[in-house]
This record gives sequence, structure tokens and C-alpha cells, in this order.
Amino acid sequence: MQQLLIYNTLSHQKELFTPVTPDHVGMYVCGPTVYGDGHLGHARPAITFDVLYRYLQHIGYKVRYVRNITDVGHLEHDADEGEDKIAKKARLEQLEPMEVAQYYTNRYHAAMDRLNVLRPSIEPHASGHIMEQIELVQKIIDAGFAYVSEGSVYFDVRKYHDHFKSYGRLSGRVIDEMLSTTRQLDGQSEKHDTADFALWKKAAPEHIMRWNSPWSVGFPGWHTECTAMGTKYLGEMFDIHGGGMDLMFPHHESELAQQTSVCGHGPCKYWMHNNMITINGQKMGKSLGNFITLDEFFSGSHLDKDGNQMLAQAYSPMTIRFFILMAHYRSTVDFSNEALIAAEKGYNRLMQAYKNLNRLQPSKNSSVDVKEYRQKCYDAMNDDMNTPIVISHLFDMAKVINTVYDHKATLTQADINELKEVMDIFVFQVMGLRDEASSDNTALIDGLMQMILDMRATAKSNKDWATSDKIRDALAALGVTVKDGKDGATYEI
Repeated sequence: MQQLLIYNTLSHQKELFTPVTPDHVGMYVCGPTVYGDGHLGHARPAITFDVLYRYLQHIGYKVRYVRNITDVGHLEHDADEGEDKIAKKARLEQLEPMEVAQYYTNRYHAAMDRLNVLRPSIEPHASGHIMEQIELVQKIIDAGFAYVSEGSVYFDVRKYHDHFKSYGRLSGRVIDEMLSTTRQLDGQSEKHDTADFALWKKAAPEHIMRWNSPWSVGFPGWHTECTAMGTKYLGEMFDIHGGGMDLMFPHHESELAQQTSVCGHGPCKYWMHNNMITINGQKMGKSLGNFITLDEFFSGSHLDKDGNQMLAQAYSPMTIRFFILMAHYRSTVDFSNEALIAAEKGYNRLMQAYKNLNRLQPSKNSSVDVKEYRQKCYDAMNDDMNTPIVISHLFDMAKVINTVYDHKATLTQADINELKEVMDIFVFQVMGLRDEASSDNTALIDGLMQMILDMRATAKSNKDWATSDKIRDALAALGVTVKDGKDGATYEI
């Protein structure tokens, strides 16, 4: 088993990964609130934890990966005004709230499938776990860390912190500063303290999504669902809780408090957070109105609020995936067309190298040492999933492959096989990339191209240069480059 180091947000340092149960991993990642199309900011955590999921399985762990769907339509903050997001969308489009939730869940799945993000082991919906959330709220009340006020239930942050001395530990916030700087908001007079957060909210008359509870007809608070569903499917203590850095406070901080108030400890051993996607230094998100949906990236069409075209071209799903993996998951990534075009070129370079690898002719001896690349890639992945370093090693491998392909170096069959195995593991299995140019017709295309190249070779042998050049130029017009070598002609699309 590989020795994997991961950065634990709670301890603010890299730690050796040792699961709660040997050879088994429980991982919970916060999924989307389904009231709109997924954007680049949604793609980053999905791809980050997809790579972790793939790698943990690759190195021998049995993984139960839980990623939720938030379809309850709660208010994300106690200070939110008016209707919840799903209900608001339902009213505007004259649909049932669950129609809205299902529609955008389907579209989220379709976008993730195109990005080659594996489906989780379990994908629980918040609306299907209301009873578990009610039971959790009651346990927190019974433990003495929540109170009922005018039909709503609030978590008593001050009482919790006085007892456990830990509220703010995950996010690094100081509770006394939070209590002194949190302004009083309309509708919060029912709270004991402005920092207290809702576990259950009494529904206003216009609130569509509502359920019966011992305290009122209402709906669960934002933080309640993940604690309830994580416990149900992974137990009171599991291995990894992941999500975007924007969820660290208040969402994950409140999850940690809820679980600790009932069990005496947090929900997991390791908290992992990916950093943000930014546009001009500002976080990309629906609340800021500066997001670009994944479908817009795929089509190449997006207008900003001033009517300016933001995308220079369409970007394929694998270009988007490669763009995200080119940066370490804990660093910010700033969107730009230049960065995406560079990612597209890098991705195409790897795919072409893999094609060339499968066409290499073995020699009796190797003039290049390729034995070190496998371990270098493992070392990078084991160092807190350092995907940009893995990619740099893959580019080094691509350079070797292309040098051999151009007959400027040699490799034995064993070394060719070694490179192919390492590429298969890290390009396709772990990084989750796939060759978008390949399809079920690959063999047919190769066969047709070989026939055309044979016709051109016959023309050249007959000194029919006009026909030879005509074939080459016609292929070039179709985006096919013909390369003549001492072993015959090859092609690249």
C-alpha cells in the first residue's frame, strides 16, 4: 500500500493517511444545490475528489464515496430573505420544486459524465432524509446544545464553545470576534445570539417545501443534512470530508460542531478543501453572477453582464479537466482564455504522445532510462495529490516517446511496455483523462488512412509526384498531417 500524505485543514499540516478501518475508506463530499446549471466552480471539487477516489481505489482501498444532492431548498444563511432558491425557480417557471431539482440534477450528471467524473458509491438526496435530520436535531437538543424558539431550532454556539472550546477551530475564526462583529439582522430576534445557526426553520406561509416536525411545519437548516447523511452512510467517524474552501465556514465549521455536540468528536479524521476558481481575482459563483456554465464552455458561447463574449472558443470537457488538474487542488486557479488554450495544447500533446507510443518499433537496446517515471508519479500523488507534478512527469515521458518516434532514440519492447503501463495508470485511470478524438471508429479510420498512405507510397514509387502531393495536401486541408520517415509515412490528426 502506498504511503499517502494529505493536507488536513483541521490540523493545518500534511498527515500520513491511515483509515479508520484498515483497507476501507469512507469519504463524504458536499455536492451541488440543484437550482441551476453547473459551472466551472462546481467542476473543481467534483474533479478533485474524483481523482482522490480513483487514486485510493488504485492503491488498493475499498472506498465508499458519498456525495449528496441538496434538493431541500433551504435558505443557505439565516439572513437570506424571501424564498429559497429552488422554490423561487419553481415559481418563476411554474413547476413543482422537485421538477426543478430533478431537471438540474439530470443536467449536473450529464456535465459530470462529460468531464469523466465517476458517479459516487451513494448519492443521497437531502429531501429523502428529513427523518434523519429531525432525529439529529432532537439529539442536539437532548445534549443541551440547541434550543427551540418560535417554532425554529437553533444551535447554541456560545454554550458549545464554552464546553468544547473548539468553535472556529476548522476555519480559524475567533468566536469572540464573530460574536462582537455579527450585526443584528431582521428576523433574528428569536435567536439567543447572532452567531447561532438554524437546525430547523419554521416555514413562512409562502415557503413551498415544508415538512412536519416536533417543533413546527418547516424545513431543515443548511448544515443539518450533511451531518445526518454522512453519519447514516459512513458512521459517526469516517475518514475524509471534502468540499470547496468556500464551505469551510460556516457550513463545515457548523457540521463539525453538530457532530461533536452529539458524539464528542467531529465526523471525520481528515478535512480536505479545494481552493477556488476565480475570474479577475474574484471567486466564480452564482451569487456573484460571474459564473460561466459548463455547457457554455463546451459550446464556446457566453456573454457577460455587459454583453461581451467571454470565451475565445469552445473548450472540450477534457480540456476543462486538464486545466483544473494543471494546478494543485489547494491553490487558486484564475480563469483566462490563454490558460485554457494552453491546457488544450498540453492535453493534445499527451494524447498524441500516447498514440505515438502505440506505434513505436522496439529495438534491441534502450538509449533512454524510463524506469524512474513510475515511482516519480507515485511520489507526486502521495504528496497530497500533486497533480501538476504528475503532469510534468507525463510531459517528460511524452518527450521521450516523441524522440523515439522520430528515430532519435531507442527503446526495448520491455521499456515500451513500461511506458504504456505508466501512461495507462496515471493519464487514464488516476487523472481520469480520456482520448476525445478516439471512438468506436478508430480501427476503421486507421485502416482507411493506411490505405490512403499506401496509395500515396505507390504514387511516389512511380515518381507520380503530382498525385503524391495532391493526397498530402488534401489530407492537410482536412487537418491530417502526413510525416514521411525512413520506415514509411505516418499521420497525425
